[in-house]
Amino acid sequence: MSKLKEFLIPFVGLKLGKHHFEYQINNEFFENFDYHEFQNSDIKVNLVLDKKSTMLELDFKHKGTINVPCDLTSEDFDLPIKGKMKLIVRFGEEFNNDNEELLILPHGEFEIDVSQYVYEMIVLSVPSKRIHPGVKDGSLQTEALNKLNELRVKEEKVENKEEEDIDPRWEKLKKLLTDK
Repeated sequence: MSKLKEFLIPFVGLKLGKHHFEYQINNEFFENFDYHEFQNSDIKVNLVLDKKSTMLELDFKHKGTINVPCDLTSEDFDLPIKGKMKLIVRFGEEFNNDNEELLILPHGEFEIDVSQYVYEMIVLSVPSKRIHPGVKDGSLQTEALNKLNELRVKEEKVENKEEEDIDPRWEKLKKLLTDK
């Protein structure tokens, strides 16, 4: 995957302290990662980079909406998402990103690419089960839901029917147990 230029942060030229970055994410961003789950996306990402003498602390926050199909009805809807993530960047002998909260960069590095972390933070904040809000409150009207309601199994009172079909001999046996 080619590096996205706006997500490259050259930290060498920055002064010690906090630095704010803002990104507007849409579907073009996800196409760079070959991810096509969202019909549309509008997400705002805020990044605070706190540069210290021996390390960097990155605080990511995102909030926005993605347009996805409902898992129950396949109707598209705007799903609000939000989340945050913290990343600590230290410097060492070789590159190491085994830990999801700690990144080790070689001593000679002068910039960090945050696009992968933004991508992972957003994708992981999407719920695994996506249900249209109209399904939850009962206001959604679609052909699929109408057909499901039409084909729903009607519950009958099976208990009453069983009581009527009881053999009278069993009733007398039950009386013996309760007479004691």
